[in-house]
Amino acid sequence: MTAKTLSDRIRESGTAANMLQNAATGPYQFPIPPAYTNWVEETRAWRNSAVLLNQSYHMTDLYLRGPDVRKLLERVGINSFATWGRNKAKQLVCVNEDGFVIGDVICLGLEDDESLLIGRPPVCNWVAYQAEISGLNVTTEFDIRSLENPDQPRKLYRYEVQGPKALDILNEVNEGGPLTTKFFNMGEMTIAGCKARTLSHGMGGAQGLEIWGPYAEHEKVYDRLMEVGAKYGMLRAGARAYSTAAMESGWIPSPLPAIYSGDAMQAYRDWLPANGFEATTAVGGSFEPEDVSDYYLTPWDLAYHRVIKFDHDFIGRAALEKMVDGPHRVKVTLVWDKEDVLKIFGGLMEAFPGPKLMEMPTGNYAAHPYDQVLLNGERVGLSTYPTYSANERAWISLAMVRADLAEQGTKLSILWGEANGGSRKPHVEEHTQMEVGAEVHPWPIHDASRLTYRKQD
Repeated sequence: MTAKTLSDRIRESGTAANMLQNAATGPYQFPIPPAYTNWVEETRAWRNSAVLLNQSYHMTDLYLRGPDVRKLLERVGINSFATWGRNKAKQLVCVNEDGFVIGDVICLGLEDDESLLIGRPPVCNWVAYQAEISGLNVTTEFDIRSLENPDQPRKLYRYEVQGPKALDILNEVNEGGPLTTKFFNMGEMTIAGCKARTLSHGMGGAQGLEIWGPYAEHEKVYDRLMEVGAKYGMLRAGARAYSTAAMESGWIPSPLPAIYSGDAMQAYRDWLPANGFEATTAVGGSFEPEDVSDYYLTPWDLAYHRVIKFDHDFIGRAALEKMVDGPHRVKVTLVWDKEDVLKIFGGLMEAFPGPKLMEMPTGNYAAHPYDQVLLNGERVGLSTYPTYSANERAWISLAMVRADLAEQGTKLSILWGEANGGSRKPHVEEHTQMEVGAEVHPWPIHDASRLTYRKQD
């Protein structure tokens, strides 16, 4: 029998954990060239000059329209939508009935009765399902990411310009009024005669704007940005550089959605297709629990507790109210020990099998990487998305650790590689596990990003 739903895929695999740990897919894809110049200089550009990131292709967009859009957002979001409306933006965070994170997306108020959700597929799918079963007066329209819909042009282009010279470039190309640059505020501008909307939001933690408009205008806008940007040393970021931005800005991009277990989520698993993101995505790393729910994260693990507002009823509210007093793990940046990292690369020139290969500049080999964080052999946290930062000149990852171990300078270790030579994922070579020393640092790791990013005027 051919699987038709996520539920079918889980049954065929025996368990959800087995399905995810041995999935054939690799890391999340950014369908743009790997590099336009070289990924090192492209990465350094958002610290030293300016960079243009093309975000037009790798995210799923979901349009919500109708008089009950705010009611739907309040139903699914832990955020408050009391002042929601046109030109309001939020990082929408959704949890399941038990308070575990399904994911987060950027939520844009296009009009008072129209919203656009942008991000990886899990939250968009969850919100579309809730719109369908809620009885609310809301319609949905998907604009699927290019990886799943390669022959269909996107509805919108989306560019991001950021770096210390970003606002110089944006002010020069702007043919309208003053730019809206306060953090996470929306505005409008005109470039090459094309009206565009903007969001003050920077993935590398630097100042700048995200810009979007009709895809038919993407070339005119792109060419004008590149023309002016050339005077300021702006570079384009390819997929390799872009893949490092999240770790530098302190954002864990893809927690495994907490949907794979529990009776409350059964109808949703029956709704999701067998060939969708949730059914084909992969987890990787040294944390390999038998119970898929052990992968689930709380808002505190991801530092999203700061957006929880108990001013409305939402899915998971009762569970989160019980969680408030903790205990909670704390999100940190881990800086990997230089000598141990060199041992990993040195293993490429020693007898096979050696340590798990670390691709440059991102070592994650699954869409959802989870490695064990250890203290004296005891697991005390989880590490995600190992990345080489050309700006920090170090391998870093974002992690959640026991609260008493979150102080800067604390020495821990990461168990790198999978058990028993590796899983059945075809892109995982046979290897041996090893411990890598790591030191706790704040997130974002860059001082300017951490201290001034959200204070941008």
